[in-house]
Amino acid sequence: MKLSLSVRIAEAACKTKLNIPFEELARMAADLGYQALCMRASVAGVQSSDEELQQVRAIVDQAGLEVSMVTADMNIPQNNDQSPAALENFGPTLHVADMLDSRLIRVCLKQESDIVHAQRACDEAAERGMHLVHQFHPACLFEEVERSIEVLKLIDRPNFGVIYEPASLLMCGQEYGLNVIRQIQPWLKNAYVQNLVITEEGPDHLETWCLGDRPFQLLPYWDDSGRGIDFREVVAGLNAVDYDGFFTIHQAEGIITADDARNYAARCKDWVESLSS
Repeated sequence: MKLSLSVRIAEAACKTKLNIPFEELARMAADLGYQALCMRASVAGVQSSDEELQQVRAIVDQAGLEVSMVTADMNIPQNNDQSPAALENFGPTLHVADMLDSRLIRVCLKQESDIVHAQRACDEAAERGMHLVHQFHPACLFEEVERSIEVLKLIDRPNFGVIYEPASLLMCGQEYGLNVIRQIQPWLKNAYVQNLVITEEGPDHLETWCLGDRPFQLLPYWDDSGRGIDFREVVAGLNAVDYDGFFTIHQAEGIITADDARNYAARCKDWVESLSS
């Protein structure tokens, strides 16, 4: 697996900008030994000019990194009602992915009528050798494993797949271990990791379609209390199916200084390496 760092770790709460300069984040990721950055519209997206996209691409190239995936529309990480609209006019999203040299593009589907738009977007993307991917996530068509597989079969495109994200599966009351990984293996194209525990009162809350309001608490990846995600099981499951794609540190941290970002990313990398020891 190739280790990727999401720019989300340093996003502001609004998810529309970073708290630290992107150039510092990229340089730090490269120094620490990450192989890629997961890009979001808070850095570069459909709202960006070609000059801005070229500047971001130059920073990534200079750091010797890849772009593991692009989320080119700010509506998608916010998971709002406008998030599927990008599929209806997919050219601008493809342009962003092309400019940033990414083969993976994150999208969002909220209702069955979005499927036909996803099929058309896949056909456009296939001409450029690109793949569309959908994260397991609350409040969308990819909440539950069984339903997600049904949607994948309805889309029926070889360049459409899923982002395995165990914390979202846990949030929606789903299993996330080897059995699930084997079920989604034909469509498995990316992996995100976050850590959390479902609680009675929060402090955070997320609305799901399948289970309603879910109070939860984020945990450090390296939490060893046994309350959160069993990441040794996660990594063992991915290794069991010979997954060789990106493994992305994706947890929202709201980091506001470059030093904090470096310390956090360094500890995350050490944690990932410990999972194989």
